[in-house]
Amino acid sequence: MKIYQVDAFTDIPFKGNPAGVCILESEPTNKWMQDIACEMNLAETAFLLPMNDGYSLRWFTPNSEIDLCGHATLASAHILLEKGYTSEDQEVNFYTKSGLLTAKSQDGWIQLNFPATPEKEDEAPLELIEALNIEPLYVGKNIFDYIVEVGTEEIVRNIKPDFTKLLKVDMRGVIVTARSKKFDFVSRFFAPEIGVFEDPVTGSSHCCLGPYWRDRLGKDEFIAYQSSSRGGVLRVQVVGDRVCISGKAVTVLEGDIFC
Repeated sequence: MKIYQVDAFTDIPFKGNPAGVCILESEPTNKWMQDIACEMNLAETAFLLPMNDGYSLRWFTPNSEIDLCGHATLASAHILLEKGYTSEDQEVNFYTKSGLLTAKSQDGWIQLNFPATPEKEDEAPLELIEALNIEPLYVGKNIFDYIVEVGTEEIVRNIKPDFTKLLKVDMRGVIVTARSKKFDFVSRFFAPEIGVFEDPVTGSSHCCLGPYWRDRLGKDEFIAYQSSSRGGVLRVQVVGDRVCISGKAVTVLEGDIFC
């Protein structure tokens, strides 16, 4: 079976967010996929099983399966296009734990259609505030994560979380965000509970960030930047209860699985 490593939400190798993409020939066991994801040791590895009108898509971190992942979906669509599994004018269907997701090529970008996951205001756990060591302007929570708005993008860029304390927060992860001068907004994403201390560029967090900033900026299209050390640019559009997330990607490794 073929396996690839793709840097997502960038067109520059060794930037953006690396993901594994495995094209399956038959349905494997959960343990096998978890073992491969552990071996790849990336934030997520995507497993694609061909179906009549698309692909079954599942995502694994090195230690668990997750319900939604943006950058590994972008990486999957990139490989399907680059390797000729699908054509530039064809929309790809992905059947996932979060329902039907689609991807299509558009003006040199790949656009993903994901469900919106808006937040509601919530009281911040003490461990969360202590772990981030910041003064929040707002704290909310959706089905996956906490979202914390802070006063400036410099605060976002300079946060050094205490991960021991952050592990005590009972959520998948924490989004920290602020308005930006160059972009519409910036963010970072921390998820030690699923084995990802900091995710370089997180597509799924923008399913929350899109509706959040729509309500505050009064528009529904954004250019966003995730300001991790690798960094990545995303186009985000809120359309009803869906969020279209667009990015670029580049393949950096290709190999075969022999076990």
